[in-house]
Amino acid sequence: MKITATVIALNEEHNIAAALESLSWADEIIVVDAESQDETVRIARGFTDRIFVRPWPGYSQQKNFAAEQASHDWIFSLDADEQVSPELRKSIMQLKGLAEPEFAGFEMARRAFYLGRRIKHSGWWPDHKVRLYDRRRASWRGDYVHESLEIHGSVKRIEGELLHYTVRAASEHHLRMDRYTTLAAEELYSKGKRASLGSLLVSPVLVFLRSYLIRLGFLDGVPGLAIARFAMHYEFLKNLKLWEKSGKHDG
Repeated sequence: MKITATVIALNEEHNIAAALESLSWADEIIVVDAESQDETVRIARGFTDRIFVRPWPGYSQQKNFAAEQASHDWIFSLDADEQVSPELRKSIMQLKGLAEPEFAGFEMARRAFYLGRRIKHSGWWPDHKVRLYDRRRASWRGDYVHESLEIHGSVKRIEGELLHYTVRAASEHHLRMDRYTTLAAEELYSKGKRASLGSLLVSPVLVFLRSYLIRLGFLDGVPGLAIARFAMHYEFLKNLKLWEKSGKHDG
């Protein structure tokens, strides 16, 4: 079982080395860079010569392009701010020693770190993701921010965690939110969704309560409060941009 690991990146000079180092077990590593303005590409060249630089077309298209360049049909998709834990590496190495599996993909738990803290609640754990898949039976879907893997076949869960280092500082989270809410609003608008007074007033509050109380975010301390509060603002800003976009295009 040969595996190509793929990573898409944009201005990830702080994360890319650790991500690629955790993929040393892969038979091939492919990096697709969206014209980074920092040292991402230079750092990546220390780990692989299979680097493609192209304009940003969206998450799904970028990930599918990366898979298309692979020399092997089995793909392990890693985001630039993620790393493969030793336990997950062990599970993958065991798979590599077996015959061609009957499954179309394998899923694993993703462990998030926020402001330097491991998050145990807030709806962030366990966050199971299918990242090892057969490209002949799966592809990425979603035009905007919420890409997902569409799989034709059965999926098996394997041991070990995918480590997700989400946000290093509150200011980083705040800056990132503007881009993501714009993409989310565009996605909703393209699906015929429109903002209402209720979505602006009630929905953000419900998002906060779900994250902080129902999903036990308060047990994560200050990071849990920050996650819930940012989620609330994300929901409001997304719907406000949807309302703004609707007003411009719908008259």
